[in-house]
Amino acid sequence: MTATINAKNNPKLAFPQGIKRYGLPGIFNLIFRPLPTLEAYRNCYGDIYYSPSFAGFPSLIVIGNVEGVETLFTADTELFDSASSNTAFQPLLGNQSILQLDGEPHKKRRKLLMPSFHGQQLQNYGEIIANITQSVISEWQKDDVISMREVAQEITLSVILKAVFGISQGDNYQPLKQQLSRYLDLFNSPVYTSTLFLPALQKNWGRWSPWGNFVYQRDKVYQLLSQEIDKRKTETQGEDILSLLLSAIDEQGEHLTKNEVMSELMTLLFAGHETTASALAWAFYWLHYHPQFYHNIKDELDTINVDTDPMEIAKLPYLSAVVSETLRIYPVALFTFSRTLKTSWEFMGYSLEKGISLAPCIYLVHHHPDIYPNPKEFKPERFLERQFSPYEFIPFGGSNRRCIGYALALYEMKLVLATVLKQVNLKLVNSQPISPVRRGFTTSPKGGVKMQVV
Repeated sequence: MTATINAKNNPKLAFPQGIKRYGLPGIFNLIFRPLPTLEAYRNCYGDIYYSPSFAGFPSLIVIGNVEGVETLFTADTELFDSASSNTAFQPLLGNQSILQLDGEPHKKRRKLLMPSFHGQQLQNYGEIIANITQSVISEWQKDDVISMREVAQEITLSVILKAVFGISQGDNYQPLKQQLSRYLDLFNSPVYTSTLFLPALQKNWGRWSPWGNFVYQRDKVYQLLSQEIDKRKTETQGEDILSLLLSAIDEQGEHLTKNEVMSELMTLLFAGHETTASALAWAFYWLHYHPQFYHNIKDELDTINVDTDPMEIAKLPYLSAVVSETLRIYPVALFTFSRTLKTSWEFMGYSLEKGISLAPCIYLVHHHPDIYPNPKEFKPERFLERQFSPYEFIPFGGSNRRCIGYALALYEMKLVLATVLKQVNLKLVNSQPISPVRRGFTTSPKGGVKMQVV
């Protein structure tokens, strides 16, 4: 069933159909087999269905069609509270980041951060991205076998350290880079992923317990970030995002607290590094799994050279289509941030009460056959043949909760792909299809996409 179930067509339905409760098997399916599980629920209940609370997540209405997404994204934002739906992220990000803000404080924080991801600042990041990528690939030798997920993580982490934290070398650079990598790599393990979803497992029984080690590694990251913040307060401010956060003053003449700065840095780290690294690994996989797409993009890259303006590279149509189709077929985040109603609301024929949360499912929207025929087929030409609306293609969410760094993520993906593919020939080590696996709150290609330099 792909048609929306709603009260207009079913007058007896005052509330969406859906799951009554999740047993343990259902919870583990959502954590470790999310894609087939989401599709099974849609096939059973329709594009809009009820999902009861589980683990640290509230009960909510899952939205899997364009009409529902458009209705939600175009509604008055004052109807919703979004911060309360993001409590599950607090162990990772703290409780004072932009994700935990609503209303006027959220609007002010977005206004503060937005210039760092657009305009001239975005252009400035182009040289940083290209140089870091060039440095990484210069170390590759013929026949080397590499994990594209690890390569992409190294590149995107270095970009974050330079563009967001404003450090490329110095006393804190290597310790911070190594500790961040160690911390992020915890989520390669199903055990650590489970602890994020199941609060009952969040027990600190010492460093050798999963949650205890998570807290230990996180606190080491916080300690290094705290040292960097203290150091930077005494230095001349630069153009990086940390400098912006430290120099920002609100209407009362107050600076952000250290905890607020720390939460924002951790949010930008996860939102701008983890997700982009996984998406890049997928892009390399798809291009080399389907040779015709690889040849198409190589032909386009033959039209540029090392001196081409990065902003012009980012406009290449086929490169842009590959990036978009990569983000469509296996979105790294399966849901946008949910919105919780502050009052009753008529939605798609349903009468919803205050306190109900609504969450567009990026994966279900991107795999809706009415919008994307043969949705499981990787086909960049979709994005050359037509332009999709901001309710049909939603890899970064939408409305006032759209990912603030989406432009940088797209820019970075395009420049890394162009830099690598222009100069290095690669091949997949294994010709078997690769499937998505859970990595923390996101998904990532299983095995990291092993490739060989040829």
